[in-house]
Amino acid sequence: MAQWKVVVTDYVFPSLDVERGILASIGAELVAFRSAQEAELVPAVADADGLLVCYAPVTRRIIEAARRCRIIARYGIGLDNVDLDAAGAQGIVVTNVPDYCVDEVSDHALALLLACARRIVALHGRVQSGRWDARDAVPIHRLRGSILGLVGFGKIPRALAAKARALGLEVVATDPYVDEPAMAGQGVRKVELEALLAEADFVSVHAPLTPQTRGMIGEAALRAMKPTAYLINTARGPIVDEAALARALREGWIAGAGVDVLATEPPGPEHPVRGLDNVVLTPHVAFYSEESLQELQRKAAEEVARVLTGQSPRYAVNLPPKMTGDSRR
Repeated sequence: MAQWKVVVTDYVFPSLDVERGILASIGAELVAFRSAQEAELVPAVADADGLLVCYAPVTRRIIEAARRCRIIARYGIGLDNVDLDAAGAQGIVVTNVPDYCVDEVSDHALALLLACARRIVALHGRVQSGRWDARDAVPIHRLRGSILGLVGFGKIPRALAAKARALGLEVVATDPYVDEPAMAGQGVRKVELEALLAEADFVSVHAPLTPQTRGMIGEAALRAMKPTAYLINTARGPIVDEAALARALREGWIAGAGVDVLATEPPGPEHPVRGLDNVVLTPHVAFYSEESLQELQRKAAEEVARVLTGQSPRYAVNLPPKMTGDSRR
């Protein structure tokens, strides 16, 4: 009989062989669900010693039902779907994988930037429809010497900054948790958000989703941007007010947008930014490569194995007041 039970609430991977192998090596059983429904997950987690979570909301009710749980390991970087306060109050450590897709997301943000700057998607569509006219590209501006503004300055935007600077862009950033010398060491100028919006030719969003950042790129922020500027979002959909973004795109407050994340995924047919020819949309794939998925699955499962065997996790994001060394409780 397995010593521990680990429940996967939901997943998007072709298989869970990586996790099964890691957890089997410590005597843990892996039980997989594909549910984001609280009513289904409450009974499923009742005897779980650990949870692996992708997109499912891990609510207070789910956490309180998981009386034996010692760790909730998030497949990913963001933690907006896990009630951290409830987990901490119950003595459950929460982990993420903050370093698994730095290359992929920074590459994708740069790809969206380039697609917007060179009007790649719109021009492709016109050529495919039978039209061949270079005047359809007007206006395009030289990339070198333009300004990239980073909203947030963690691992991903730092990687993006290096790639953008190699293309000749000047980079500015805003982040209340990173000081000016740290940014200067990366060749980046620290500014406040208001200055960034006014200066940047490309505004790339990399902030976590928190109550403070939800809707921060709204009408006021979009109106503060240059009419020739582009918004890039590979972070979280709700950081951007999508109704305001649709108006900005339709009415020319900004030149366009490259968007990988939306508040509701997948978007319905009436979503306000669908169908606009000055937006490039991708289906929340910035994190993806075959290598990044393998790394994500491995690192998340290793966190569970560490905690269940009494070791310290590498990527703890909370400090539960009641953590103990017991293997079961």
